[in-house]
Amino acid sequence: MTWILPEGAWLQFEAFSTPVQVVRGLGSGSQGQVYEVAVQNEALALKWYLPSCIARDPHLERRLAESIRTTAPNQHFLWPIALLHPTADSLPLVRCRPAGFGYLMPLRPAGYVAAVEHIAGRIAFSLGEALRAAFHLAEAFHALHSKGLCYKDISLGNLFLEPGSGRILICDNDNVDVDGRDLGSVLGTPGFMAPEILMRQAKPGADSDLFSLAVLIFRLLTRHDPLKGKLELAIRCLDEPARRRLYGEDPVFIFDPDDARNRPDPELHQAALVTWPLYPSDLQALFLQTFVAGLKAPSRRALTGQWQEVLARSLDRRQLCGVCGQETFGTQPACWHCHTPLAAPPLLHTPHAAVVVSAGNALHAHHFNKRELPALDRPLARIDPHPGDPALLGLRNLSDRAWRAELADGRMLTLDPGRSCNLAGLRRLETHLGSVSLSQPAAAATAGPLRESAP
Repeated sequence: MTWILPEGAWLQFEAFSTPVQVVRGLGSGSQGQVYEVAVQNEALALKWYLPSCIARDPHLERRLAESIRTTAPNQHFLWPIALLHPTADSLPLVRCRPAGFGYLMPLRPAGYVAAVEHIAGRIAFSLGEALRAAFHLAEAFHALHSKGLCYKDISLGNLFLEPGSGRILICDNDNVDVDGRDLGSVLGTPGFMAPEILMRQAKPGADSDLFSLAVLIFRLLTRHDPLKGKLELAIRCLDEPARRRLYGEDPVFIFDPDDARNRPDPELHQAALVTWPLYPSDLQALFLQTFVAGLKAPSRRALTGQWQEVLARSLDRRQLCGVCGQETFGTQPACWHCHTPLAAPPLLHTPHAAVVVSAGNALHAHHFNKRELPALDRPLARIDPHPGDPALLGLRNLSDRAWRAELADGRMLTLDPGRSCNLAGLRRLETHLGSVSLSQPAAAATAGPLRESAP
């Protein structure tokens, strides 16, 4: 590949006092090329635009400058931090004419992979991780929309995932604009565009973002397109008129309860058929809200805050099969993977939630205060398996306050920050935010150790 900026070179940019070293090229696309660069020994990323991209999008530089002044909505964005134009001395090193410009942004950390790798089944990414990634995506768009901004072109190509945690990073933020203003040439990515955008009946904005967000969440959770079912399979040539019909003129959600024309094919669309029944009904309802009434009525689409609340509540219901370890969410009597009957799990009760006792589940501030918007990045406590016996579970205090625990035999103990207590003998926990109590299902209430549900 021919790099516009030579690898290893030091470049100077206008209004930027520090020289920038081009360490290596990372990749290229239709807009330009991305590099790893060094600025005062800090590793950053630099995106440099092709002249054709700048010509197509005359407002690009203005949007970037505004985004830099605005700063990132939250930690989930690889947000522009500096606009770069080459100085006269560095201009000869830029291998395109006109030389154009670029921008600096944080470098994507090691361990994050393209979301398409999950959709294709090429990485290990659990259902719980997919729910957490979907939550963080909704959280990111809530922060973006709260600033009066819209993304316009979210798709799998803009999203990176961290296996093991479900954390996300959103790149290509140069299309972000003020909601309601049209200073861009990008309409969206096929398959993620709202019907009214595809049909040129409206311009991209927050309402169309909500549709694209729902598509992306659906694909994270099911690894399938919400509008690709039997109607697509009946088409011999998926050309542009056919795409307009499927995604714009007559879109049909594959699980529309009143229109079965576009159901998933039992052989070709198994991922959707297996995963959809696993998720709680209130989560399914948000998809129905967006992909049935919201297909043609943008104001009916689920909002970012609704996604956050329901996705967080779905994670509270996460339960592990005691035989195969697969995750379930209380929607079926047996494990979807090994078909073992599932026992009712013990629950941790807080003032405003009930959290299933299962390894990896956590307590958060929103469980104690219903006015608190759900957040997953600062857990107050986490359910951990015992190192010597994974079936024995403890609750670890992750806060900076000491808590008081009442045991089943009436004894009291102090649970200092960082320490765990055995859930088997816990009756009640007094935290600085409120009380937590443990309830056992009637058939499982014993004085012995609390274990994960088994057949």
